[in-house]
Amino acid sequence: MKGYFAIGVEGVSKARNLGAVMRTGHAFGASFVFTVDAANSAREMYQADTAKTAVNVPYYAWQTLDDMALPRGCQLVGVELTDDAVDMPSFRHPRAAAYVLGRERGDLSPEMLARCVHVVKIPTKFCVNLSVAAAITLYDRTLCLGGFAQRAVRPGGPIDEKTHIWGAPRKRT
Repeated sequence: MKGYFAIGVEGVSKARNLGAVMRTGHAFGASFVFTVDAANSAREMYQADTAKTAVNVPYYAWQTLDDMALPRGCQLVGVELTDDAVDMPSFRHPRAAAYVLGRERGDLSPEMLARCVHVVKIPTKFCVNLSVAAAITLYDRTLCLGGFAQRAVRPGGPIDEKTHIWGAPRKRT
């Protein structure tokens, strides 16, 4: 898969939720994970993040939105249930992206939404758990940019079509 991505949370208050988001990001191959304005305990975080992501992947804990510094060319993508958000199944993921999710019982701040280049939503009837939303987002990115074969028309996996192998030239007599 070309490009890179990061996953982060704004205002998360439950360390175990943060740990689950970080572990999910690590499992999908995040280049870094981040928080903005988070209250967390590393001990509690590691109860959910058994992969110890912060030891294996860069972790940025920004105190304020002004502290947040993304790499040049990295597009901030908010994952939020708003009326004008793009449904995730219709969204083309940027090659270089940082996905940010909101706090457990709240939304992304208006200031964070203003910094987002894109805002996408998971087409559900109501909000799902924070780590579930992170997993769905990163799974969708993997499907779109992972270079997988197209889905089969019939139930089951793709059929491995044999490619024609050209032999040596034949002379006609």
